[in-house]
Amino acid sequence: MTMLTIENVSKGYIDKPLFKDISLSIKENDKLGLIGPNGSGKSTLVGIISGTVVPDTGKRSVGKEIKVYYLQQDPEFDQEGTIIREVFRGEEDVLKALYTYQQLLEQLDLEPSNQSVINEISRMNIKLDNLKAWDIESSAKSILSQLGLENLSVRVSQLSGGERKRVALARALITPCDLLILDEPTNHLDTGSITYLEDFLIKRKGALLLITHDRYFLDRVVNQIIEIDRTSLYTYKGNYSQFLELKTLREEDIAGSERKHRSLLRKELAWIRQGAKARSTKQKFRKERYEELKEKELTKAKSTLEIDIASQRLGRKVIEFDNVSKSFDDRKLIRDFTYTVVPGDRIGIIGKNGTGKSTLLNMITGHAVPDSGEVVIGETVKIGYYDQESTVLDDELRVIEYIKNIRMNITTQSGETISAGQMLEKFLFPSHLQWTYIKRLSGGEKRRLYLLGILMEEPNVLLLDEPTNDLDIDTLTILEDFLEDFGGAVIIVSHDRYFLDKCADHLFCFEDGGVIKRYVGSFSEYIEEHPHQIIKGKVKEPQRAPQKQKEKAKAKFSYKEQKEYDEIQGIMEDLESQIEHTQAEISQCGSDYVKLQELQEKIDELQTQLDQKMERWMELEEMNEMFKDLKS
Repeated sequence: MTMLTIENVSKGYIDKPLFKDISLSIKENDKLGLIGPNGSGKSTLVGIISGTVVPDTGKRSVGKEIKVYYLQQDPEFDQEGTIIREVFRGEEDVLKALYTYQQLLEQLDLEPSNQSVINEISRMNIKLDNLKAWDIESSAKSILSQLGLENLSVRVSQLSGGERKRVALARALITPCDLLILDEPTNHLDTGSITYLEDFLIKRKGALLLITHDRYFLDRVVNQIIEIDRTSLYTYKGNYSQFLELKTLREEDIAGSERKHRSLLRKELAWIRQGAKARSTKQKFRKERYEELKEKELTKAKSTLEIDIASQRLGRKVIEFDNVSKSFDDRKLIRDFTYTVVPGDRIGIIGKNGTGKSTLLNMITGHAVPDSGEVVIGETVKIGYYDQESTVLDDELRVIEYIKNIRMNITTQSGETISAGQMLEKFLFPSHLQWTYIKRLSGGEKRRLYLLGILMEEPNVLLLDEPTNDLDIDTLTILEDFLEDFGGAVIIVSHDRYFLDKCADHLFCFEDGGVIKRYVGSFSEYIEEHPHQIIKGKVKEPQRAPQKQKEKAKAKFSYKEQKEYDEIQGIMEDLESQIEHTQAEISQCGSDYVKLQELQEKIDELQTQLDQKMERWMELEEMNEMFKDLKS
């Protein structure tokens, strides 16, 4: 069933068209991932879909009684409200009732003997029973805990920006709706919380539309990718890995069409230059054809970001940590940490939120001082620190002014000297955008500009604190390639598993009590070997009602269960074989997109069946192990 459509929608600004005549239908089981370059209009598009932004042209249609919830970047809060109260802020009757109930409980804490408050709480208990609200309250507390928010009586005014984002995310997850829209939901989440969110969204019933840069997240959660590319919208069935394959085919077709177009143009141009007289009808036709070919609008090759910046020479001595310890409010963040950073180091820093990861970077830059021990910086070290806030950006400056204030010219790795304007062009800020005020840039464009400003300083040690937040996937891919060839040392704080897998070859793992353990290997390998470190992020299965004590526990499979257990592995193998066969068919389809679409839909259906069988097999396997334990 189609829940929502947009038809022939366009939106743009005086100097910047975002998209033209795009259309999209969202069905009840769609899980859509929206991607595109920073500034391409992703947040604007989800605003139009949610009904909070009005398009220049086109229309939006929503099915009768379809409920849409959009988690915006700046959600509304009562600064004096507690976490548990503010998570229930919403328009649904059940949420309003829970919000009022929490207000009454807070009032009762202040006035324990206030009989009118006690009576009102009693009345609200009956109302919440009738609304079946207690399940939502229990779910909210569980979600908040999984997102790392334990003390629910803390007031919003005391929370960090990241903590407020997590409260808003929990609010979105408990709000009853048919279409849930999330904009960068993994920002400010640690690995356990991201894993929990993945599992939650996979199991959630209803449609989903999300913007995210997390490529592993897209691979696990979505079944369709929507891409904004040069004012057009392209739809691809499948997850992120399948999107890459299908996009490659599309771009190869575009490149082929452009080559043919250029070849025709060259032939016609050669004929024109021969100086033939254009008196005959045929000759006039050829001249007209040449003009048409010149004017014909083809999809041009996409501009790509280029990072070609030299770094200063780095000596042997880089950074030394000598028995460093640091505490805040009697909480030990770092305990007796010793390590010597060497040229070429690629270090990833992982751990729960609030464990001291950014503090370690701040001690390197001198923004924090160790309580004991010493941090020694080598004489040749030139640090580039990419922090989470981009606070150095002055919104009242123009883009070109900000870069020129850092450096007028720069030397590339090849020895070429280029101007600030040329460098901005390489960073996808064309000449007309360079005179735009920074305050008019999108969040992602600001982060890209901030990154360029840091690299313009020609650092030889890079400290990157959550660099993937708000950067588009294309920029991240280019940054990953740059870091691979970067001659200096790189230290990265991130929860982005894909980025760390590509850019870090060993990890500093922050654990409780200020302990930092070193692990040699990728982030994915670490998670595989240390699953207990992210156990909190797993989705708990709904608890079943306890059976009466009179009932005896089952000691063996029923006949039907035994038959299912004996056959299920063969069924899974058959489904896997069908998926492999269909994938082989896809590789032979060439540019037959109709056939590709049919085969991709077949794979999606087979994969859904395989996932269901896999989940059932795990249940049966657990039952089988339990029966063995009972017998022994």
